[in-house]
Amino acid sequence: MTELNTMVTWVDVRERLPRSGIPVAAAITGRYPADGAAESDTALGEEFWLVRPMYFTTLHWSEDGTEHRDCFVDSDGVVRLPYGLASEETVTHWAALPTLPGGMTYVVLGEDVEPALQNAWGAGPAT
Repeated sequence: MTELNTMVTWVDVRERLPRSGIPVAAAITGRYPADGAAESDTALGEEFWLVRPMYFTTLHWSEDGTEHRDCFVDSDGVVRLPYGLASEETVTHWAALPTLPGGMTYVVLGEDVEPALQNAWGAGPAT
């Protein structure tokens, strides 16, 4: 069986940012919007701190043409800035995502997928 354990090392964004283009686990903090029906106009909603997969980039252009520098971007194109910068939701910490099980890469495409899966499962090639 392939060893599938990994160790996560969290890095404080105030100390260091990841290399551009690297996929990361990002710890995000912010406040959910207030539910207008259930909360008063002065309620700000519930505060949160959660982890999302993202990538870091030194330059990102949003669909509306806005330029963002040194930011984290999720799969939906939502941009989050490092903690301390003006943003409703900010990234407090990041950790490099582990490579795919049994490999040294973050992505496998096409006909290489099945052999990589079989290697990770510790089995021979599919017949």
